[in-house]
Amino acid sequence: MKKNRAGKATQSARIYAGIGTSNKPAIDLIDFEPTTILDIGCGAGGNAAVLQSRYPKSKIFGITHSEAEAREADRYMEKCWVFDLESQLPNNLTQKSFDLLLFSHVLEHLRDPAGVLAEFVQLLKRDGRMIIAVPNVLSWKMRIQFLFGDFTYQDGGVLDDSHLRFFTFFTVESFLMSQVPDLSVTEKKVTGNVPLWILRRYILPNRWCSVIDALGCKYWPNLFGYQVLLRAVKK
Repeated sequence: MKKNRAGKATQSARIYAGIGTSNKPAIDLIDFEPTTILDIGCGAGGNAAVLQSRYPKSKIFGITHSEAEAREADRYMEKCWVFDLESQLPNNLTQKSFDLLLFSHVLEHLRDPAGVLAEFVQLLKRDGRMIIAVPNVLSWKMRIQFLFGDFTYQDGGVLDDSHLRFFTFFTVESFLMSQVPDLSVTEKKVTGNVPLWILRRYILPNRWCSVIDALGCKYWPNLFGYQVLLRAVKK
């Protein structure tokens, strides 16, 4: 049986963030204290749990494609809707507005991610933030894989068999923002690492490795970044 797209978004976030089922690097991009948050593609509530601990006064809402995930996510949320992101939004959702919209590893599962952003930005308050996380299809690991002629879909990762769109550090902003002119990108970065192999495992101190990873991601984001992170503000 085919796995649903929104349900697999949580798995992708776990792979790229490397921390449970939450994407803490994406959450770290939040630069204010939101009062209302909508986690789109929330899965079982991994990000919502982190958001609840950081912003206990915030009201968190979510959307997933799975009834089972929604029951889990409800522990951290005011309400969790269950529907296909590319279908019509429920009436009781369109009547709400939010300070923060979070899209963590869900847009790559959609046929028209830019169109979905254009739909959801209407729910964002003026000066509200949108946080986006997507995988980078041209990280160094993927380049090696492609070099050897391997483009095999898998159960997770960049070539997840439910991914319909692929992004790079240089294409993600123009592609996703093409239909949302009232959004202005204020930060764009990646998380990832430099392939140090045996040096990382046995020789270099962890803090040195962290510095090298940070420099690699800063100066060569499209090579060393596993996920691309965007923060945008509604004008």
